[in-house]
Amino acid sequence: MPTLPPWFEQLSPVLQSLLAGGFTWGVTALGASLVFFTRRVNQRLLDAMMGFAAGVMIAASFWSLLAPSIDMAAAQGITEWVPPTIGFLLGGVFLRLSDALLPHLHPGARRADAEGPSTSWRRATLLVLAITLHNIPEGLAVGVTFGAAAIELEVATGATLAGALALALGIGLQNFPEGIAVAMPLRGEGLSRGRSFWYGQLSGIVEPLSAVVGALAVVGVRPLLPYALSFAAGAMIYVVVEELIPESQRHDNTDLATLGVMGGFAVMMVLDVALG
Repeated sequence: MPTLPPWFEQLSPVLQSLLAGGFTWGVTALGASLVFFTRRVNQRLLDAMMGFAAGVMIAASFWSLLAPSIDMAAAQGITEWVPPTIGFLLGGVFLRLSDALLPHLHPGARRADAEGPSTSWRRATLLVLAITLHNIPEGLAVGVTFGAAAIELEVATGATLAGALALALGIGLQNFPEGIAVAMPLRGEGLSRGRSFWYGQLSGIVEPLSAVVGALAVVGVRPLLPYALSFAAGAMIYVVVEELIPESQRHDNTDLATLGVMGGFAVMMVLDVALG
């Protein structure tokens, strides 16, 4: 395992999760900051980046979440496929119910295409809510992986601190285009640079909060860990299929977006295997 700073290794998993979630939030803000330099990003590039984000999340769902969940279930003497299957499906159901109950608008969609209950909320608010809702499982994923490393099941499960850091890095990489996807449309509609940036970075603020929740949950209730890991995986896959892949292919850049998915998957796989 790569050498990590001693001060970071000595922190509690909750503080580690908070710092990692803060990093992923910061990368979201970095993407949103592009509004200070331009009013729009080339659509082909943005579609490739959205595809890349989808690939990262698919790879992270397996390598960092589902595979350790299977191993942890076996280590606890449970039938290996039961906790991962239950958690994975519950994660998808959670996102589906959240989509139905919370008004939101996917990037690139018209105001009339807002999902959830009917509301008079502004477009900017609905855009932020859409990305915020789908950032929750990413934060949870970061938190539960740091919690897994702290429980010291490395020998049996492969859950390591370096692996948790690799997941945080991968999620950070895929958050960059998400910050762009919120801020740029708002800038194009006439909002000031400052307000566009504010709304763009605001969509990522939930990640450090949900990371702390994830770490607290699994450290406090150890048997929940395989379910929590697979829950985060199911929620992330729901986001990929319901939002990221359709959005990346909305503008007829299908081949480019697909190559982005392949590239993102490969990068996250390398990060997880090499660092974890």
